[in-house]
Amino acid sequence: MVRSNRSDTYQLHRREVIKQLIRIDDDLLVIAGLGSTAWDVTSAGDRNLNFPLWGAMGGAISMGLGLALAQPERRILVITGDGETLMGMSSLATVSMQSPQNLSICTFDNERYGETGMQLTHTSARTDLAGVAAACGIPVVGHVRTQEELEAALPNILRAQGPIYHVIKVRAEKLDFVLPPKDGVHLKNRFRKALSLDN
Repeated sequence: MVRSNRSDTYQLHRREVIKQLIRIDDDLLVIAGLGSTAWDVTSAGDRNLNFPLWGAMGGAISMGLGLALAQPERRILVITGDGETLMGMSSLATVSMQSPQNLSICTFDNERYGETGMQLTHTSARTDLAGVAAACGIPVVGHVRTQEELEAALPNILRAQGPIYHVIKVRAEKLDFVLPPKDGVHLKNRFRKALSLDN
């Protein structure tokens, strides 16, 4: 049984935040971490420029970094969760070292491991992922807890020179699955085609 936690009452709802980050007609390249953030991104509309991860927990930020370096003229947005960010924290140091100007990273932090039973993560106690990113040397770092803070952060997240990292505190809630395609080869091929890497 999950004990009560402050994230049960957070103001922001993850799928409302997603709608403000991604529009179906955006040219934004989106890497979605496995689990809840992949479902969230798909809930805003399944796009050819979305690449939702079905595996490789901890790999979303590294994948976004590689894409940002390979596609320096395109805006890359990584949307992942606190559990995955905790697993791949060292990737924040590599992001800082490589410093791609076109990369934004948002961690949706509900302080829970949503895919395994809503157990509390480290961020429910003392761990501050934005503080970790800042200590790694990422120049633009922020916390978002309210709609007003989200609106203020959106221009940075979507347009400012990066690398950029934000923790977005979202309510801990169980939501219906909105699943992207499960065929990894299909996801790869449609993403490559959308990037004009394949004819």
